[in-house]
Amino acid sequence: MAQQVHVTKQQLDQAELADVVQEPLGEGAVRLEIESFSVTANNVTYAVVGDGFGYWNFFPAPEGKGIVPMWGHAEVIESNCPDVAVGERVYGYLPMGTHLDVVPGSVSPSGFVDTSAHRQPMSPIYNQYSRLAADPEHDPMHEGERMIFGPLFKTGFLIDYFMRANGWFGAEQVILTSASSKTAMGLASVASQNSPQVRRIGLTSSGNVSFVRESGLYDEVLSYDDVVALPQEPSVSVDFAGNAALLGEVHRTLQDNLKYSCLVGATHVEARTSTLASDEALPGPPPTLFFAPDHAVALFKEVGPQEAVAMIAKAWGQFLASVSGSIRIDRKAGLEAARRAYLDTLAGKIDPSTGIVIEP
Repeated sequence: MAQQVHVTKQQLDQAELADVVQEPLGEGAVRLEIESFSVTANNVTYAVVGDGFGYWNFFPAPEGKGIVPMWGHAEVIESNCPDVAVGERVYGYLPMGTHLDVVPGSVSPSGFVDTSAHRQPMSPIYNQYSRLAADPEHDPMHEGERMIFGPLFKTGFLIDYFMRANGWFGAEQVILTSASSKTAMGLASVASQNSPQVRRIGLTSSGNVSFVRESGLYDEVLSYDDVVALPQEPSVSVDFAGNAALLGEVHRTLQDNLKYSCLVGATHVEARTSTLASDEALPGPPPTLFFAPDHAVALFKEVGPQEAVAMIAKAWGQFLASVSGSIRIDRKAGLEAARRAYLDTLAGKIDPSTGIVIEP
């Protein structure tokens, strides 16, 4: 018997544990027992935009329910695939649950792709599983950090790559909202490595100012109450907060000094700007959605998978060194703990200095 957390799609604060009967393993399939996964704001984003971007489709659930995707580690406990052995450990996209059946394809020493039919319409980035025995990003001492930061860090890496490819649009500074978020911290770290000439300014809530400053990732940190104090220099903004009123204030403050406005995550532009007054023209460039999976595919095509993995691994190592000690990993056992952690994260109750790891 397997167990999952089912979320009501139309009421995301309703989540329940559900027992699921496991069918006999299919031909060519592999059964994974989930060892651990993290719960972050990224997972809440998957739920918020689940239908619009297909996130509910990865792990089917009863009508009206959804299973929130997670990133984590699992062990092969049963295999009908000759190229994948029982006992192997993998890292990748997992359900908020105890088990997952996958159908490995394109198997190589470093990983495989789940070829299950229902997953093929979605971005291939989410269907890849790394075999830890040959994974250059795997560090047994930092498995918790990888689950908490890894997917978010890669988004930050891709934003930096995109900005550098465009000469930072002529900007001398980058404004990052929700600067305490793990994605923003990832971008700040990679930008400091690759573009030290671009000043990094973090915007955050007043309660998180000290945490963000102590991270050492930003040249300047301002609270949301001090947006008007942003230096009047050529700028790009990267919005992780999803707060339309805040985004409007950044635009109004910088006006023509804002050269590019980047919306991060999988949220429709219309939703991010809908709370602005209907008769208000947003100054500066139009906000543009950054959908990380599309940029990841483009990076792999441009430089090749081996080089892309090497680039990310190098930046990841430097990021880990920079945030060492800044995040306390809180390990919790059982899916009930996962359900509570998801609801607390949805409600914004999680301290940014805490990273939650669930061991089902």
